[in-house]
Amino acid sequence: MSNRNKHDLDKECPICGGIIWGRGQLTLVEGAKIVVCQSCAQHGKKIYSKPKITYPKRINSYKNSSTPKKTYKTQKKVYQPELVIVDDYSERIRKIRQKNNLTQEKFAQKIHEKESLIKRIETKKTKPSIDLAKKIEKEYNIKLLDESDIIEVNTDKYMKKSTGSSLGDTAFIKKKKKD
Repeated sequence: MSNRNKHDLDKECPICGGIIWGRGQLTLVEGAKIVVCQSCAQHGKKIYSKPKITYPKRINSYKNSSTPKKTYKTQKKVYQPELVIVDDYSERIRKIRQKNNLTQEKFAQKIHEKESLIKRIETKKTKPSIDLAKKIEKEYNIKLLDESDIIEVNTDKYMKKSTGSSLGDTAFIKKKKKD
């Protein structure tokens, strides 16, 4: 009798509690794959699975009995210097354009960009992207990019050892003074 009860519990619908007759329906309900009765299958997406075909395993005689184990290297945190655009980029671009006797239109055509973008860059309304700055540097042999200072912060002493880090572990929060 206890065997029958166990079998009946396996066939109980988790949504309505009714008995599942037959195989039931595999359904995706709120992100979970569950087997439900046919009437509750409408509450989720039905999942149809193809029957799995199993093939006999081949035995490779040429393969060694010992397989090499994968070794994982721990990556060290190496901070690459970040490229930043110099502060006086607009003056440098305007000077090199005027030195070569080019209009903004001709300058833009030479680097395959829009004239309006060059106008916005020269008036400091837009900062050029790193790629555009590299393109201008290459074409006109001027320096627009600079490496930012490398700042290494050892966060190990601020982080909790047992759990992952949170914002509070690495940020220094100023507290308001009470009057």
